[in-house]
Amino acid sequence: MTNQFDLTDDQREIQELARRFTADRITPFAGEWDENNHYPVDVWKAAGELGFGAIYVAQESGGIGLGRLEAALIMEAMAYGCPATSAYISIHNMATWMIDRFGGQEIKDRFLPDLVSMDKVASYCLTEPGSGSDAAALKTSAKLDGDHYLLNGTKQFISGAGYNDIYVCMVRTSEEKSKGVSCLVIEKGTPGLSFGAPEKKLGWNASPTAQVIFEDCRVPVENRVGAEGDGFRFAMAGLDGGRLNIGACSLGGAQRCLDESVKYTKERQQFGSPIADFQNTQFTLADMATDLEAARALLYLAAAKVTANAPDKSRFSAMAKRLATDNGSSIVDRALQLHGGYGYLRDYPIERFWRDLRVHSILEGTNQVMRMIVGRDLTRQ
Repeated sequence: MTNQFDLTDDQREIQELARRFTADRITPFAGEWDENNHYPVDVWKAAGELGFGAIYVAQESGGIGLGRLEAALIMEAMAYGCPATSAYISIHNMATWMIDRFGGQEIKDRFLPDLVSMDKVASYCLTEPGSGSDAAALKTSAKLDGDHYLLNGTKQFISGAGYNDIYVCMVRTSEEKSKGVSCLVIEKGTPGLSFGAPEKKLGWNASPTAQVIFEDCRVPVENRVGAEGDGFRFAMAGLDGGRLNIGACSLGGAQRCLDESVKYTKERQQFGSPIADFQNTQFTLADMATDLEAARALLYLAAAKVTANAPDKSRFSAMAKRLATDNGSSIVDRALQLHGGYGYLRDYPIERFWRDLRVHSILEGTNQVMRMIVGRDLTRQ
């Protein structure tokens, strides 16, 4: 746990690279993407060239082989421009990492080169209409039929569904609850694979969400990642990192809204002086900054624990995700208040962050489930 309170030169370099990329390719366009429900696939390709499609994929597989703190720094930097875009990069990375970490050489050789470069983009499919927090209750069935699986069922709330090329799916290969789940890689265009209409959402408009539907969809057995029945374990292994990333997306969005608020309150005049001169404004900004730094410190600590595979990594990831996403939403809400009526207008970015950050306390495990994980861990000792 060295450098707990400071970033290394390499980490600062990665952070700077991600910040520059965001300032050039994301921030100026994010409002337009939100307005037009535009999925910025060209930006993925550019991010892939920097290695951001394979942040913690091993170098032998063509990834950049970084740790979870570096990943969090990249997500945080990109969310400063657009949380929906940054969160999407996280999802692609989770799917790609899963193939790299748990797949055999043959499946890695087949899929990783295009995923690492982001020439192909991946979705991760776990949630179903009837199983959200209770992920092990998933029902999508995969029945063995010769050298293929026959898939039937529906996945819900899948980011990139219908647009993306590759779907890393958790499916049921036997009736045992968590031991009956396997992981399959399914390519767009596979007969029997279709997609629901894009969902109309409060936020995250730059990232399409839809159902993934299997109707007698034939998937070759060689597309299975790891052994039959190991899928749930893989899904759970990916969640600590996913939780850190979504927490980091909240930190980036909150930092942007804090910066915008400082700037706005110094310019906005009321009663003959800038509202930044009022003590109430200063107290509000002080609390926003304090809440942000507290959440950031916990998230970076949790990321270091996940990289080091510390025994308490899951508890710290859950605490960090809960705090960062709750604090992030609260900071953006106060930023909107400081902007007054203007904060409610689309001319300013605050309302977009207010909408985008709201879902972070639901996905990658709801914040109620985070409390459950932490509480169980504390009382088990």
